[in-house]
Amino acid sequence: MTATIYDVIVVGAGIVGAAFSAALNGSGLEVALVEPHPPAVPTPEWDARIYAISPGSARFLDELGVWQGFDAARIAPVYGMEICGDTGAQLEFDAYAAGLPQLAWIMESNRIQHGLWTALQQQSNLTLFAGARCVELDWSAAGARLAFADGSVLHSQLIVAADGGNSWVRQQADIGVTRRDYGQLGVVANFECSRSHANIARQWFRADGALAWLPLPGQRISIVWSTAEAHAQTLLALPGAELAERVAQAGGHALGKLDLLDAPAAFPLALSRMDALVKPGLAMIGDAAHGVHPLAGQGVNLGLRDARELAHVLRARGAASCGELPLLRRYERARKEDILTMQGVTDGLHTLFGSTQPGLARLRNTGLDLTNRLGLIKNLLIQHALA
Repeated sequence: MTATIYDVIVVGAGIVGAAFSAALNGSGLEVALVEPHPPAVPTPEWDARIYAISPGSARFLDELGVWQGFDAARIAPVYGMEICGDTGAQLEFDAYAAGLPQLAWIMESNRIQHGLWTALQQQSNLTLFAGARCVELDWSAAGARLAFADGSVLHSQLIVAADGGNSWVRQQADIGVTRRDYGQLGVVANFECSRSHANIARQWFRADGALAWLPLPGQRISIVWSTAEAHAQTLLALPGAELAERVAQAGGHALGKLDLLDAPAAFPLALSRMDALVKPGLAMIGDAAHGVHPLAGQGVNLGLRDARELAHVLRARGAASCGELPLLRRYERARKEDILTMQGVTDGLHTLFGSTQPGLARLRNTGLDLTNRLGLIKNLLIQHALA
């Protein structure tokens, strides 16, 4: 059995875990990054899992030195957004009117992950444990001990859970989770369009769920249809041409005829609130720390803000150990409001637009129209989305 000592062990090298690890470059901390399934080299096909990267997240990735390595031909800027209620109400956001070059960038998950992974392989203070399988975790204020299936053991002052919504680290730490399953799946797929999307993101609140069309480079879009599980399974079972027509019809044929580019996929939707984000010698980031409905498309940005804040706290720790609870509480306090706000907004929208009560139907559509006319409120919403 071999044992190695690090300052920080990060479990999970998805986008958030990898970005956090990269943010510790040059910090003087020795970092171990554990990832059982390293990202593969992206293929020419379009990834069905895409993200709307906010300007704040883009700045963070640029500070990490990875943004410039992304293929610009696979990134689409978002210049505007149109949100339609279920009775014709509409809310529009325009980057030019807000004095911005763009509202967000639409990017493929696998290319962000691969770009970060490539950069991490050059990081001198980081050791990658690719393909390692965790089997045992012990931790305390004195430090953490992580054992692998091959008998290897790592020790550190701090272990960071970045291993997703079903976090193994969180389970070992016995941190309570309040989870509410929405009974929905998010159906994702990419399509070729017969008309230009003009780099406008579109979203419809419908009786059968929320449908988002997000612009990809060229005349392509990626969709997320958040809908009841039974309806989602029906969509997934449709032949490609029928699914494309169903999606086009649901969006009022706004971009003309659609052609499916690849097989659709789906993922379950749930709200997850953790009893704590930290314990002595332990911190959680990304989906391991919170789960939100994808209505606002802000899940990954929320996680990247976790990564940025925790890295900032550790770099500014002074003489404190990385695992000291008072230090980690700074991170938890700094992130609490942002996380609760995003969970409240997305859960509230889901409840409001999922209700069939006539009074709520009038309220939600009146709210969209009113917000569309009030420039101050629109600007506040845009500023929050830019973080």
